[in-house]
Amino acid sequence: MRKRIFTILVILMMSGCSQAGSSDYTAGDIRGINHTANVINYVKVNGRGGPNISAYGEGGGYCCVMLPLKWTPGLKARIEWEVDPDTASPFPGYQDREKYKKWEKEVKASYQKHSAIVDIPEYGKSRCGITVHFLPCNQVKVTTVCEGYGTPDYPIKEPLNMKEPAQCPQ
Repeated sequence: MRKRIFTILVILMMSGCSQAGSSDYTAGDIRGINHTANVINYVKVNGRGGPNISAYGEGGGYCCVMLPLKWTPGLKARIEWEVDPDTASPFPGYQDREKYKKWEKEVKASYQKHSAIVDIPEYGKSRCGITVHFLPCNQVKVTTVCEGYGTPDYPIKEPLNMKEPAQCPQ
């Protein structure tokens, strides 16, 4: 009996978030590609947490975004993210606890939170979660394709190292 219960528990744990929600949905990983010089402290897709992404870097493999098995026109995702603009004073070191605490508060107060509602591009049977691209001027694009960034069939073509323009479009 114990062996049977253990086996059932292992199967449930291995199925992970693919079993979440109704059978009309499937789960996929949340990945991100940061085209900017600022660190992304976190990203959320429809309220689900995702990776910390370094400047001009990639992160991901976090569970889960739920996508309908069948794409429909008007399908959208809410993307939330926090940026570290690196505008705080220089790190004072750990020796003077008071200076460090003051600096830590300054850093956290400088973080900028953003959100956007974006269209999820049409997909078929093949989809691999969602990849969020962070572009200058706090713009984002998403894709569900399985190809890797930079491959010929990857739909988002912006270069990785993008500069923030002097003035962002309104």
